[in-house]
Amino acid sequence: VMLPTFARNGNLPPGIHWAPWEELADRFGWSPHRRKLLKGLRRALRLLHEAGCTVVYVDGSFVTTKEKPEDFDACWDVKGVDPDRLAPIFFDLSNSRARQQTRFGGEFFPAQLPEGVTGRTFLAFFQTDRRTGRRKGIVAIRLQELDG
Repeated sequence: VMLPTFARNGNLPPGIHWAPWEELADRFGWSPHRRKLLKGLRRALRLLHEAGCTVVYVDGSFVTTKEKPEDFDACWDVKGVDPDRLAPIFFDLSNSRARQQTRFGGEFFPAQLPEGVTGRTFLAFFQTDRRTGRRKGIVAIRLQELDG
């Protein structure tokens, strides 16, 4: 087991916590709704991997103790990604990323892209609790570890 226990506030402790897909699915897929979100996340991870992406960071209420998260948020490392092989949906940030939400159940951002309000990269932005401003943990997945 690689993922730490949740902090009292329901978040993971601060930092980037690496986990294989199986552990992420076991830890966060405890309800039918969460398993549906995991299916969409996995579809997206496969598409990103096909374009050369090696790491995706998962955030949002999905990686907390929240009983029914609306969605997940993720950011993908742009290093090594061939934009010509990347599915166009990952470039479509229009309408609050509605197409991504519909197809995958969550939203994807390039990790190195600055978030619009704070100017920090999405990777840094995701590690801050929006309500409190405190640091929190996110989960990182190496895409070459995805099975089949």
